[in-house]
Amino acid sequence: MIDTVLFDIGGTLITQSHDDGRLLIFTRYARSLLGDAIPAGMTDGELSALIRDGAETYKHWGEQTKVELRPVQIWKDHILRSFGIPEDRIAIAAESLSFCNDYIRLINKPREGLRKMLEELRAMGLKVGVVTNTISLTFADHILKEFGVSDLIQDIVKSCDVGIRKPDAGIFDIAMRRIGSVKETTCYVGDTISRDILGSRNAGLAMCIQIRNPSVARRDKDFQGPGAPKADFIIDSLTEIPGIIREHNKAVR
Repeated sequence: MIDTVLFDIGGTLITQSHDDGRLLIFTRYARSLLGDAIPAGMTDGELSALIRDGAETYKHWGEQTKVELRPVQIWKDHILRSFGIPEDRIAIAAESLSFCNDYIRLINKPREGLRKMLEELRAMGLKVGVVTNTISLTFADHILKEFGVSDLIQDIVKSCDVGIRKPDAGIFDIAMRRIGSVKETTCYVGDTISRDILGSRNAGLAMCIQIRNPSVARRDKDFQGPGAPKADFIIDSLTEIPGIIREHNKAVR
């Protein structure tokens, strides 16, 4: 029996896309937060490239170590390391930078049928939570509230809060312990093989569901072929999830 469904956010509950205009807005906002810590002659294009390259370097480090740092360490020791900004100075801006990295830099939209799907799961008596890799302590709560579904989510486990990132099994263990579930009755829904499906398998969850997201193909290029982890179900719409859970529970009764 499945009694708990945990979700990824970016690419799963919401879609995220890039936009050059929003990138420029984010870059200028970062400059306003950091002030004279940014070299006077650095252009917006140069600052944008430095943040992008630093974020990619940090992401690769996190993928290798399965560790997620707090926002202040992420920006001080990784993304803006070359600036040598003192910790007390960057601490003032770190969470705002992390939040706006997702909220301003990207276009966020709810997946079709988001609230209806969550309402149906809750009506079935299931526990519902979120496990997300994120460098922001506040973005997940904010976006779920903005899209009108925070009342249906019982718990949110954020990698930068617990210090572990998917696909490490530990972050799923924390989520199950906090929501009051066990791996034998838990399903996870995500869009990536490299983080979500592999993480679900590492944690030994009863079921994992992958929602198609063409934009993550680059992340999953090394997770193809017969030896790659496979989802139990691959879906195109969130509205398919309640039926899958219902049929599974009916079959195992």
